[in-house]
Amino acid sequence: MNEPLTFRQSVDHMVQHTMSVLDLDSGLRDVIRSCNSVIQVRFPVKLRGKIHTFKGWRATHSTHRLPVKGGIRYVPYADQDEVEALAALMSYKCALVDVPFGGSKGALQIDPSQYDRDEMEMITRRFATELIRKGYMNPATNVPAPDMGTGQREMAWMAGTYKHLFPDDINHQACVTGKPVHHGGIRGRVEATGRGVQYALQEFFRHPRDVADTGMSGGLEGKTVVIQGLGNVGYHAAKFLSEEDGVKVIAVIEREGVLLNPAGIPIQHLRDHMVEHKTIRSFPDANFEEDGRKALELECDILIPAAMEAQIDEENCDRIQAKMIVEAANGPVTFGADQKLQQRGVVILPDVYVNAGGVTVSYFEWIRNISHIRFGRMQRRHDEQRANQYATLLQEITGAHLSDAARDAVIRGADEIDLVRSGLDDTMRLAYQEMHNTLHGNEQIHDLRTAAYVIAIDKIARSYHDVGIY
Repeated sequence: MNEPLTFRQSVDHMVQHTMSVLDLDSGLRDVIRSCNSVIQVRFPVKLRGKIHTFKGWRATHSTHRLPVKGGIRYVPYADQDEVEALAALMSYKCALVDVPFGGSKGALQIDPSQYDRDEMEMITRRFATELIRKGYMNPATNVPAPDMGTGQREMAWMAGTYKHLFPDDINHQACVTGKPVHHGGIRGRVEATGRGVQYALQEFFRHPRDVADTGMSGGLEGKTVVIQGLGNVGYHAAKFLSEEDGVKVIAVIEREGVLLNPAGIPIQHLRDHMVEHKTIRSFPDANFEEDGRKALELECDILIPAAMEAQIDEENCDRIQAKMIVEAANGPVTFGADQKLQQRGVVILPDVYVNAGGVTVSYFEWIRNISHIRFGRMQRRHDEQRANQYATLLQEITGAHLSDAARDAVIRGADEIDLVRSGLDDTMRLAYQEMHNTLHGNEQIHDLRTAAYVIAIDKIARSYHDVGIY
């Protein structure tokens, strides 16, 4: 029996499969596939009276656009292979959704639950110092963001460290994204990836031809969903889809097991329970079973793996009963499983598209930091004044009277969160439309993943040609 592919090898196989569709020079293919650079750092931190040594990485996959962009995760199982694979995915992801960044990724081999807040701050600031001094963190060249095990807190510490080392850099806030709003962050960033999953599915269901390929029909309302992982991405995706689009989340898979309820699980209630009790076992509105991985094989309309890579592999892919898989996590379906599922006709909405919401809103935050002005500041009141004039004119022409509530709704100008959501929705719509047209416009392309990679790789190749690198 062949050894299973590593995460990086799985991504590389998907890219090689796609490149067979494109007419690219072999040298250019190698340039696009290769990881440009990767750094491994080891650094000491004195904790509890002892010296502890930590190991981390930061990989840059492609610099065809600058800065390069990608999250930093804090997980005990991190390794260089994973970091390089995630950096490559970031390059393709940014190209697909027209975010002008190259791809990067970072990781620190650590279990955050083993350290208190002050210790995590010391470790994070020390890690940031290593990255900054070695040129792997800078507003113009390499901009980290949150990932698994990190969040606004860690990004604020990293930004503070950069400012301490470069106090005269007026763009210091742009050295990372995903910061707290009062420290240069942007509203809508925390839920951006989960919101992007929602917008991706909404756009998919606007294409009846593609929906018919799944064996489903109509819209999202009433569709049954199994979701793996109720972290930041899974929670927001499940919450928005169930509360705003009427889907029925019949199973939630976590590390300790799975919750099942054919009538639907109230996501916010579950999230509150998890925060309070640190477990899903005692949740009253669903049945608990310990074999969470087995629940991936439940019969449902949509399966959303939103946890870790390689959750659907060649061992279990033949038992997957979902009509559609939506990859909210990075690399949840291995290359071998992807090939088998495609042969069975299972539609897969690929990670390179589905979870691009995070980097899209990170792009908005970076622009906001570089421009030093919040979105909407210049035009919001002007738009409200014009809308008020139109409302007044409408009343004069028709003789009708608008209630105060109706008038307020009509004249209200967009604030920053409205503009962020609008920009994210537009990004996800246009990217899917391009994937749809590519899928149905090329006889060599038979699935959405290949369509997405064809678009991304073609854009990266054109970037290299345009700047004269190749």
